[in-house]
Amino acid sequence: MDTRRPLRTLALALGTAGLLVSGCSDGGSSSGAASSAEAASASPSPVPAALKRYYSQDLSWRDCGVSGFQCTTMKAPLDYAEPDGDEIELAVSRKKATGPGKRIGSLLVNPGGPGGSAIDYLQAYAGIGYPAQVRARYDMVAIDPRGVARSEPVECLTGAQMDAYTQVDQTPDDKAEVTELSAAFKKFAAGCEKRSGEILPHVSTVETARDMDMLRALLGDEHLNYVGASYGTFLGATYAELFPGRTGRLVLDGAMDPSLSSVEANRDQTAGFETAFRAFAEDCVQQADCPLGTTSASDAADRLKRLFARLDAKPVPTGESRELGESLATTGVIAAMYDESAWPQLRSALSAADSGDGAGLLALADSYYEREPDGKYANLMFANAAVNCVDLPPAFAGPEAVEKALPSFEKASPVFGRGFAWAALNCAHWPVPPTGTAHRIEAEGAAPIVVVGTTRDPATPYAWAESLADQLSSGTLLTYEGDGHTAYGRGSDCVDTAINAYLLEGTPPPADKKCT
Repeated sequence: MDTRRPLRTLALALGTAGLLVSGCSDGGSSSGAASSAEAASASPSPVPAALKRYYSQDLSWRDCGVSGFQCTTMKAPLDYAEPDGDEIELAVSRKKATGPGKRIGSLLVNPGGPGGSAIDYLQAYAGIGYPAQVRARYDMVAIDPRGVARSEPVECLTGAQMDAYTQVDQTPDDKAEVTELSAAFKKFAAGCEKRSGEILPHVSTVETARDMDMLRALLGDEHLNYVGASYGTFLGATYAELFPGRTGRLVLDGAMDPSLSSVEANRDQTAGFETAFRAFAEDCVQQADCPLGTTSASDAADRLKRLFARLDAKPVPTGESRELGESLATTGVIAAMYDESAWPQLRSALSAADSGDGAGLLALADSYYEREPDGKYANLMFANAAVNCVDLPPAFAGPEAVEKALPSFEKASPVFGRGFAWAALNCAHWPVPPTGTAHRIEAEGAAPIVVVGTTRDPATPYAWAESLADQLSSGTLLTYEGDGHTAYGRGSDCVDTAINAYLLEGTPPPADKKCT
């Protein structure tokens, strides 16, 4: 899959959305999804009368400038609790089934985040890179979730402000640095409220799942067929919880665990990145060009920590106005953990940084944050924070809570634990209250759902896939024993064959099937 994608896969990491990590939601839900029973009563079938005008709108498809793809927009209520109130416009794209073979229906795709553009993912990869037999029989479809990319995007900071934000010390050493970090989070939140205050309360995962059901109906499909990666697995599971009777063939790849609180999920992911780094380090010390020594993974970890400490004390030049300090260097290393094919690039970047040239690690960090060469940022980080901070109560209420949790985070990852703990402070000052709580998702009555987990996945630890497959009443676990984030299309014929058979024939793999 990643041969056609940027280095930082669009299936992102956990939604701390702080100075360190952007990525998939930490598994909470939003308004009205406390249980499958409540969800079903909140969105009964048939469609509520107040929503019929949305479910019966006409989609006007047009060429969107990318060969083979069509685009349109659809209307949705800004607030599903007030469907006669304000509305928003959501962007949709598709590539029609190419044949041969009988068309099965539409296949929605979501790359994760929250904040990743599903339309970009469709047009740059899924619509041209998914297996030919899948594209032959499905219309490949994507909708940018509310608040993301083309769908009334959340905006928070200017490019220059984001440059400053990403460089704030994320491992504060004294009260002054703690104050500076807290102020950065407050400024970020205030910027989101100033620029996007109207939409901020209405970008929850539950609302996006409702939008997906509306799109399903407008596409003429009785059931939703869907492939979601990383945070996209939480979105897919939420859909199954809300609309179990409308659930078709769902693949949840790089799965989230919706039963975890924010702090639990952040700590778990901290351990996930430690596992991924250890795999990198074990490989690195066997390479002649390893900048972290040639003895052991533990020695490599110690050397990396010392490099981070030096960069914290004295950033190095990068060939542009920004220097490489500890924060950007850490983000650069994390970016390379998503895909083992990036390990040679990381070795080179670490060697250069150790010699006083930070350009390589800065490039990795910029790819992660979706920063363009002209200094502009995509809205990834803004949407990421907006969704996560409304989906679940914050991990920490203030710096004191972070300080108490530091030992457990540092135990989970001696390399990254401190930074991950402080990054989880980002929702403490969010301007709108959370609307969801962590809970198990069972989706009783849903069709068979395939949950995919990778054993050394940094961003969505394998235990999360085990847990979600166990929670879902119709869940089946497919295991990929390997490295990197997500498994479908990443080189395992075993994984791809199993998922293709499910998408094309509706037959899930045998229980607990393992692939390499």
